[in-house]
Amino acid sequence: MASIVAILSSVLIFSAFSPGSSLNFTYYDRTCPRAESIVTNAVKNAVSKDKTVPAGLLRMHFHDCFIRGCDASLLLDSKGRNRSEKEGPPNVNSLHAFYVIDSAKKELEASCPGVVSCADILALAARDAVALAGGPTWDVPKGRKDGRTSKDTETITLPAPTFNISQLQQSFTQRGLSMDDLVALAGGHTIGVSHCSSFQNRIRNFSATQDIDPSMHPSLAARLRSVCQINSTNAKDAVTPMVPSSTSFNNTYYNLILQGEGLFASDQALLDNPRTKDLVSRFASSPEAFRKAFVNSMIKMSSITGGEEIRKDCRVVN
Repeated sequence: MASIVAILSSVLIFSAFSPGSSLNFTYYDRTCPRAESIVTNAVKNAVSKDKTVPAGLLRMHFHDCFIRGCDASLLLDSKGRNRSEKEGPPNVNSLHAFYVIDSAKKELEASCPGVVSCADILALAARDAVALAGGPTWDVPKGRKDGRTSKDTETITLPAPTFNISQLQQSFTQRGLSMDDLVALAGGHTIGVSHCSSFQNRIRNFSATQDIDPSMHPSLAARLRSVCQINSTNAKDAVTPMVPSSTSFNNTYYNLILQGEGLFASDQALLDNPRTKDLVSRFASSPEAFRKAFVNSMIKMSSITGGEEIRKDCRVVN
Protein backbone atom coordinates (compact mmCIF):
# COMPACT_ATOMS: atom_id res chain seq x y z
CA MET A 1 0.00 0.00 0.00
CA ALA A 2 2.72 2.46 0.94
CA SER A 3 4.53 1.93 -2.38
CA ILE A 4 1.33 2.63 -4.33
CA VAL A 5 0.77 5.87 -2.46
CA ALA A 6 4.40 6.90 -2.87
CA ILE A 7 4.13 6.43 -6.64
CA LEU A 8 0.86 8.31 -6.67
CA SER A 9 2.31 11.26 -4.77
CA SER A 10 5.13 11.61 -7.27
CA VAL A 11 2.60 11.72 -10.10
CA LEU A 12 0.24 14.17 -8.45
CA ILE A 13 2.77 16.56 -7.01
CA PHE A 14 2.85 18.72 -10.12
CA SER A 15 -0.77 19.70 -9.53
CA ALA A 16 -0.10 20.33 -5.85
CA PHE A 17 2.26 23.30 -6.12
CA SER A 18 3.54 25.52 -8.89
CA PRO A 19 6.73 24.67 -10.82
CA GLY A 20 8.32 27.89 -9.51
CA SER A 21 7.84 26.91 -5.87
CA SER A 22 10.94 26.79 -3.68
CA LEU A 23 9.74 23.52 -2.19
CA ASN A 24 11.31 20.27 -3.35
CA PHE A 25 11.74 16.69 -2.19
CA THR A 26 15.54 16.76 -1.84
CA TYR A 27 15.85 20.06 0.03
CA TYR A 28 17.81 18.63 2.99
CA ASP A 29 19.66 15.81 1.24
CA ARG A 30 23.02 17.58 1.58
CA THR A 31 22.48 19.97 4.47
CA CYS A 32 20.68 17.62 6.88
CA PRO A 33 20.31 14.09 5.46
CA ARG A 34 18.84 12.69 8.69
CA ALA A 35 16.12 15.34 8.92
CA GLU A 36 13.19 13.10 8.05
CA SER A 37 14.31 10.13 10.15
CA ILE A 38 14.80 12.40 13.19
CA VAL A 39 11.25 13.73 12.88
CA THR A 40 9.83 10.25 12.27
CA ASN A 41 11.54 8.87 15.37
CA ALA A 42 10.20 11.72 17.52
CA VAL A 43 6.67 11.03 16.31
CA LYS A 44 7.04 7.27 16.75
CA ASN A 45 8.26 7.66 20.32
CA ALA A 46 5.33 9.90 21.19
CA VAL A 47 2.71 7.69 19.53
CA SER A 48 4.04 4.60 21.32
CA LYS A 49 3.03 6.28 24.58
CA ASP A 50 -0.05 8.22 23.49
CA LYS A 51 -2.37 7.11 20.66
CA THR A 52 -4.00 10.55 20.53
CA VAL A 53 -0.81 12.19 19.22
CA PRO A 54 -1.53 11.59 15.50
CA ALA A 55 -4.81 13.50 15.63
CA GLY A 56 -3.09 16.34 17.49
CA LEU A 57 -0.29 16.69 14.96
CA LEU A 58 -2.60 16.48 11.94
CA ARG A 59 -4.94 19.12 13.36
CA MET A 60 -1.97 21.32 14.28
CA HIS A 61 -0.65 21.27 10.71
CA PHE A 62 -4.08 22.04 9.23
CA HIS A 63 -4.67 24.94 11.61
CA ASP A 64 -1.22 26.32 10.88
CA CYS A 65 -1.56 26.22 7.09
CA PHE A 66 -4.99 27.87 7.09
CA ILE A 67 -3.85 31.08 8.80
CA ARG A 68 -0.68 32.47 7.19
CA GLY A 69 0.31 29.49 5.13
CA CYS A 70 2.39 26.60 6.46
CA ASP A 71 4.86 28.78 8.36
CA ALA A 72 4.71 27.31 11.88
CA SER A 73 3.22 30.54 13.22
CA LEU A 74 0.92 28.29 15.25
CA LEU A 75 3.90 27.06 17.25
CA LEU A 76 4.88 30.48 18.59
CA ASP A 77 4.15 31.21 22.24
CA SER A 78 2.38 34.39 23.30
CA LYS A 79 4.72 37.21 24.29
CA GLY A 80 3.89 40.34 26.23
CA ARG A 81 0.58 41.76 25.09
CA ASN A 82 0.55 39.69 21.92
CA ARG A 83 -1.52 36.53 22.19
CA SER A 84 -0.43 33.94 19.65
CA GLU A 85 -2.51 31.59 17.51
CA LYS A 86 -2.20 28.96 20.23
CA GLU A 87 -4.47 31.11 22.37
CA GLY A 88 -7.17 31.53 19.71
CA PRO A 89 -10.60 30.00 20.50
CA PRO A 90 -10.31 27.15 17.95
CA ASN A 91 -6.89 26.15 19.33
CA VAL A 92 -6.52 26.90 23.01
CA ASN A 93 -8.43 23.85 24.28
CA SER A 94 -8.17 21.53 21.31
CA LEU A 95 -4.51 21.39 20.27
CA HIS A 96 -1.90 19.24 21.96
CA ALA A 97 1.36 17.35 21.30
CA PHE A 98 3.48 20.49 20.81
CA TYR A 99 6.20 18.67 22.74
CA VAL A 100 6.67 16.30 19.79
CA ILE A 101 7.74 19.19 17.57
CA ASP A 102 9.96 20.57 20.35
CA SER A 103 11.65 17.18 20.72
CA ALA A 104 12.33 16.83 16.99
CA LYS A 105 13.59 20.41 16.76
CA LYS A 106 16.00 19.93 19.66
CA GLU A 107 17.60 16.91 18.03
CA LEU A 108 17.73 18.59 14.63
CA GLU A 109 19.46 21.63 16.08
CA ALA A 110 22.04 19.32 17.63
CA SER A 111 22.54 17.47 14.35
CA CYS A 112 22.36 20.35 11.83
CA PRO A 113 21.83 23.70 13.57
CA GLY A 114 19.86 26.43 11.83
CA VAL A 115 18.93 24.27 8.84
CA VAL A 116 15.50 22.63 9.25
CA SER A 117 12.48 24.92 9.65
CA CYS A 118 9.79 24.32 12.23
CA ALA A 119 7.26 24.50 9.38
CA ASP A 120 8.93 21.56 7.64
CA ILE A 121 9.08 19.63 10.91
CA LEU A 122 5.33 20.11 11.34
CA ALA A 123 4.58 19.02 7.76
CA LEU A 124 6.71 15.91 8.16
CA ALA A 125 5.26 15.12 11.59
CA ALA A 126 1.70 15.34 10.24
CA ARG A 127 2.62 12.90 7.47
CA ASP A 128 4.20 10.48 9.93
CA ALA A 129 1.25 10.82 12.29
CA VAL A 130 -1.20 9.77 9.59
CA ALA A 131 0.96 6.82 8.58
CA LEU A 132 1.34 5.64 12.19
CA ALA A 133 -2.44 5.80 12.63
CA GLY A 134 -2.83 3.36 9.74
CA GLY A 135 -3.18 5.89 6.94
CA PRO A 136 -1.09 6.44 3.81
CA THR A 137 2.37 7.93 3.63
CA TRP A 138 3.81 10.27 1.01
CA ASP A 139 6.88 12.24 0.04
CA VAL A 140 6.73 15.72 1.57
CA PRO A 141 8.11 18.66 -0.44
CA LYS A 142 10.40 20.67 1.84
CA GLY A 143 11.95 24.12 2.07
CA ARG A 144 9.33 26.07 4.05
CA LYS A 145 10.35 29.06 6.12
CA ASP A 146 9.07 29.99 9.58
CA GLY A 147 6.84 33.01 10.16
CA ARG A 148 7.48 35.78 12.67
CA THR A 149 3.85 36.82 13.25
CA SER A 150 1.21 34.94 15.23
CA LYS A 151 -2.06 36.50 16.42
CA ASP A 152 -4.92 34.81 18.21
CA THR A 153 -7.44 37.08 16.45
CA GLU A 154 -6.52 35.58 13.08
CA THR A 155 -7.77 32.14 14.10
CA ILE A 156 -11.31 33.41 13.50
CA THR A 157 -10.62 32.74 9.81
CA LEU A 158 -10.37 28.97 10.37
CA PRO A 159 -13.31 26.98 8.96
CA ALA A 160 -15.70 26.42 11.85
CA PRO A 161 -17.57 23.20 12.76
CA THR A 162 -20.82 25.18 12.31
CA PHE A 163 -20.08 26.17 8.68
CA ASN A 164 -22.53 25.34 5.91
CA ILE A 165 -21.32 24.17 2.50
CA SER A 166 -21.15 27.69 1.04
CA GLN A 167 -19.00 28.93 3.92
CA LEU A 168 -16.74 25.89 3.62
CA GLN A 169 -16.31 26.42 -0.11
CA GLN A 170 -15.43 30.06 0.39
CA SER A 171 -12.88 29.24 3.10
CA PHE A 172 -11.11 26.63 0.99
CA THR A 173 -11.25 28.65 -2.24
CA GLN A 174 -9.56 31.59 -0.52
CA ARG A 175 -6.62 29.31 0.14
CA GLY A 176 -6.43 27.90 -3.38
CA LEU A 177 -8.09 24.64 -2.43
CA SER A 178 -10.94 23.00 -4.33
CA MET A 179 -14.16 21.31 -3.32
CA ASP A 180 -12.39 18.00 -3.91
CA ASP A 181 -9.69 19.09 -1.45
CA LEU A 182 -12.40 20.06 1.03
CA VAL A 183 -13.94 16.60 1.07
CA ALA A 184 -10.61 14.78 1.13
CA LEU A 185 -9.12 16.87 3.94
CA ALA A 186 -12.32 16.63 5.96
CA GLY A 187 -11.48 12.94 6.19
CA GLY A 188 -8.89 13.90 8.78
CA HIS A 189 -11.85 13.87 11.15
CA THR A 190 -11.54 10.11 11.15
CA ILE A 191 -9.10 10.50 14.06
CA GLY A 192 -9.34 12.59 17.19
CA VAL A 193 -11.98 13.87 19.58
CA SER A 194 -14.17 16.95 19.88
CA HIS A 195 -15.37 19.11 22.74
CA CYS A 196 -19.11 19.40 23.19
CA SER A 197 -19.02 23.11 22.39
CA SER A 198 -18.29 22.29 18.74
CA PHE A 199 -21.62 20.58 18.17
CA GLN A 200 -23.78 21.69 21.12
CA ASN A 201 -25.96 23.77 18.79
CA ARG A 202 -27.03 20.59 16.97
CA ILE A 203 -28.32 18.65 19.97
CA ARG A 204 -30.21 21.32 21.92
CA ASN A 205 -32.33 24.32 20.90
CA PHE A 206 -31.43 23.85 17.25
CA SER A 207 -34.20 26.14 16.04
CA ALA A 208 -37.48 27.70 17.12
CA THR A 209 -39.33 24.56 16.05
CA GLN A 210 -36.78 21.76 16.46
CA ASP A 211 -34.67 20.87 19.46
CA ILE A 212 -32.30 18.63 17.48
CA ASP A 213 -30.73 19.16 14.06
CA PRO A 214 -32.94 17.07 11.72
CA SER A 215 -29.89 16.06 9.68
CA MET A 216 -28.47 14.23 12.71
CA HIS A 217 -29.47 10.63 13.33
CA PRO A 218 -31.64 10.47 16.50
CA SER A 219 -29.49 7.77 18.10
CA LEU A 220 -26.36 9.89 17.73
CA ALA A 221 -28.16 12.93 19.14
CA ALA A 222 -29.28 10.91 22.15
CA ARG A 223 -25.75 9.66 22.80
CA LEU A 224 -24.26 13.12 22.49
CA ARG A 225 -26.85 14.61 24.83
CA SER A 226 -25.85 12.06 27.46
CA VAL A 227 -22.17 12.98 27.03
CA CYS A 228 -22.77 16.74 26.96
CA GLN A 229 -25.09 17.16 29.92
CA ILE A 230 -25.95 20.80 30.59
CA ASN A 231 -25.72 20.62 34.37
CA SER A 232 -22.66 18.38 34.52
CA THR A 233 -19.72 19.87 36.41
CA ASN A 234 -17.32 18.81 33.66
CA ALA A 235 -19.59 19.62 30.71
CA LYS A 236 -17.18 22.25 29.44
CA ASP A 237 -14.35 19.74 29.18
CA ALA A 238 -16.43 16.76 27.99
CA VAL A 239 -15.21 15.22 24.76
CA THR A 240 -16.39 12.53 22.38
CA PRO A 241 -14.58 10.66 19.59
CA MET A 242 -15.00 12.09 16.10
CA VAL A 243 -15.76 8.52 15.01
CA PRO A 244 -15.88 5.32 17.11
CA SER A 245 -12.42 4.21 15.89
CA SER A 246 -10.89 7.59 16.72
CA THR A 247 -7.23 6.49 16.72
CA SER A 248 -7.35 4.57 13.44
CA PHE A 249 -7.13 6.36 10.09
CA ASN A 250 -9.74 4.92 7.73
CA ASN A 251 -12.82 5.90 5.68
CA THR A 252 -15.39 5.32 8.46
CA TYR A 253 -16.01 9.07 8.62
CA TYR A 254 -17.67 9.12 5.20
CA ASN A 255 -19.91 6.16 5.93
CA LEU A 256 -21.10 7.87 9.10
CA ILE A 257 -21.98 11.03 7.18
CA LEU A 258 -24.16 9.01 4.80
CA GLN A 259 -25.97 7.62 7.86
CA GLY A 260 -26.60 11.06 9.34
CA GLU A 261 -23.90 10.52 11.96
CA GLY A 262 -21.44 13.27 11.09
CA LEU A 263 -20.46 14.97 14.34
CA PHE A 264 -20.19 18.55 13.11
CA ALA A 265 -22.68 20.55 11.08
CA SER A 266 -19.80 21.11 8.65
CA ASP A 267 -19.38 17.33 8.29
CA GLN A 268 -23.02 16.73 7.48
CA ALA A 269 -23.02 19.78 5.16
CA LEU A 270 -20.89 17.81 2.70
CA LEU A 271 -24.13 16.19 1.52
CA ASP A 272 -25.64 19.56 0.58
CA ASN A 273 -23.71 19.97 -2.66
CA PRO A 274 -23.88 17.51 -5.60
CA ARG A 275 -20.11 17.38 -6.09
CA THR A 276 -19.19 16.96 -2.44
CA LYS A 277 -22.02 14.46 -1.88
CA ASP A 278 -20.74 12.37 -4.77
CA LEU A 279 -17.23 12.39 -3.29
CA VAL A 280 -18.50 11.40 0.15
CA SER A 281 -20.23 8.40 -1.42
CA ARG A 282 -17.14 7.52 -3.42
CA PHE A 283 -14.80 7.69 -0.41
CA ALA A 284 -17.28 5.75 1.71
CA SER A 285 -17.26 2.88 -0.76
CA SER A 286 -13.56 2.96 -1.65
CA PRO A 287 -10.90 3.31 1.05
CA GLU A 288 -8.21 3.44 -1.65
CA ALA A 289 -9.92 6.34 -3.45
CA PHE A 290 -9.98 8.26 -0.16
CA ARG A 291 -6.33 7.54 0.62
CA LYS A 292 -5.21 8.71 -2.82
CA ALA A 293 -7.28 11.89 -2.66
CA PHE A 294 -6.11 12.63 0.88
CA VAL A 295 -2.45 12.36 -0.13
CA ASN A 296 -2.91 14.72 -3.06
CA SER A 297 -4.81 17.30 -1.01
CA MET A 298 -2.37 17.14 1.92
CA ILE A 299 0.54 17.84 -0.42
CA LYS A 300 -1.40 20.68 -1.99
CA MET A 301 -2.39 22.22 1.35
CA SER A 302 1.06 21.85 2.89
CA SER A 303 2.56 23.67 -0.10
CA ILE A 304 0.80 26.94 0.81
CA THR A 305 3.95 28.72 1.95
CA GLY A 306 4.88 31.77 3.99
CA GLY A 307 7.54 32.77 6.51
CA GLU A 308 10.93 34.45 6.52
CA GLU A 309 13.37 32.57 8.75
CA ILE A 310 14.57 29.28 10.20
CA ARG A 311 13.78 29.41 13.91
CA LYS A 312 16.25 28.02 16.40
CA ASP A 313 13.37 27.41 18.81
CA CYS A 314 9.92 26.70 17.41
CA ARG A 315 8.25 28.64 20.23
CA VAL A 316 10.02 31.98 19.70
CA VAL A 317 11.26 34.06 16.79
CA ASN A 318 15.03 34.43 16.37
